[in-house]
Amino acid sequence: MSRSVSRRLFLGSALGAIGALTQLAGSGAWAAAPAVSLRPQARPGSKAARVAPGAETLIEAANLGGDVTFAVMDVKTGLMLETRGAHDGLPPASVTKSVTALYALDMLGGDYRFSTRLVATGPVQNGVIKGDLILAGGGDPTLDTDALAEMAADLKRKGVRAVEGRFHVWGGALPFERTIDPTQPEHVGYNPSISGINLNFNRVHFEWKRGGSGYQVTMDARARAYRPAVTIARMAVSKREGPVYTYRDGGDHDSWTVANTALGNGGSRWLPVRKPEAYAAEVFATLARSHGIVLERGAALREPPRGDALVVHQSAPLREVLRDMLKYSNNMTAELVGMTASAKRVGRAQSLSASAREMSRWARTELGMEGASLVDHSGLGEKSRLSAGALARAMVKAHRDGQLRAILKDIPLRDASGSINKRHPVKVVAKTGTLYFVSSLAGYMTAPDGTELAFAILAANHTRRRQADLRAAGRPPGAASWNARAKGLQQALIERWSTVYGA
Repeated sequence: MSRSVSRRLFLGSALGAIGALTQLAGSGAWAAAPAVSLRPQARPGSKAARVAPGAETLIEAANLGGDVTFAVMDVKTGLMLETRGAHDGLPPASVTKSVTALYALDMLGGDYRFSTRLVATGPVQNGVIKGDLILAGGGDPTLDTDALAEMAADLKRKGVRAVEGRFHVWGGALPFERTIDPTQPEHVGYNPSISGINLNFNRVHFEWKRGGSGYQVTMDARARAYRPAVTIARMAVSKREGPVYTYRDGGDHDSWTVANTALGNGGSRWLPVRKPEAYAAEVFATLARSHGIVLERGAALREPPRGDALVVHQSAPLREVLRDMLKYSNNMTAELVGMTASAKRVGRAQSLSASAREMSRWARTELGMEGASLVDHSGLGEKSRLSAGALARAMVKAHRDGQLRAILKDIPLRDASGSINKRHPVKVVAKTGTLYFVSSLAGYMTAPDGTELAFAILAANHTRRRQADLRAAGRPPGAASWNARAKGLQQALIERWSTVYGA
């Protein structure tokens, strides 16, 4: 004979779990997913099946301060089931990428492929290009060194052994942007430059090893199979306590310094590239030389190249690019995909900010996202605003064709100890979003009885964010524990909705 679970016991379990999050944050157990278990769980059909902690009680227990908003809807009926501040705009962080994915699928289609070309301005005679060779970008966010290596090999297979003219690169398919968000620290790899041609997510690999006379450092354009050294980005080790990194535009290269006190015995990290055209040109020239094709470098072109495409590299279909974008939350991919979609929508390439405004207009008209105001396509900029109600309605509308749901990431829920519970009866596919003192989650949840709900949860403590030094290296004090409690609240709310509406 089973025994019903009292509201007091259920409520106590939930609040106790949320209260434990601060200690768990230090272990990193909560870094990747919402976390907190509302155990024991009432059986569907039991007297306690619809007894769950109130949302306000859960929010108070999470102790986030600032603003917490949410909206949850039935995907079949479109009925709004429960809201809090549903019309209040908050920074969506990387949840923005789910809107970008819908925008790109609508404008470009899931089968769209980005193309990168090797264009000859003259004929090929006896293995010699009687003109210039141009590496022409098409905005591909996934182009890497291995792809350039294959293009160089294809050029050789075409019978080309020399170029009479010069080698140029063209990145004008999309406007150059020095950074995605200028308020971010200079050295973070998730805030690179963007252009019509981009390589290795516009990041360069910096590696160091302590030797007998100091440090040996390398800068390379590594991918899985190839890792050619580059001079477009240069590093000098400086004897100082801080800052950890400094950057200077060296004219024809990115000039970095790093504090020796931060290096230890060895290690590596990715640094952003600020000269993407020159980066791609140097790497391709190195790879072509390995096939005996020596290229004389010329200036980057400002006008689209004219001539015959000797080699064309195509990306994977857009739906696969978007799946990886949502899985790994890559900012550069989101910006390039969004800007390409805007170019198709308005008939010309636009700046990042203008493209974000165009996507905002599309979201308001096509998805009914009232008040949508985005400053980019990735969510990196804190001035973007979306409301929980608008996001939930967009999820309901997108559910009709299933394209977004199919590429969203599984979000595993956890037990009270912080461990992933693979047998958790509530299943979630969603997009997470995190900035310092900003946390968001939007997507779909399926209750044990099969009820499917669309939801959005946004939290932001603007006061604590303003007080933090966001350009300093390292995480601001209190940010990790705040984020852990925010993720704990997300799971607590999801489990509440499963209990209340999943029957």
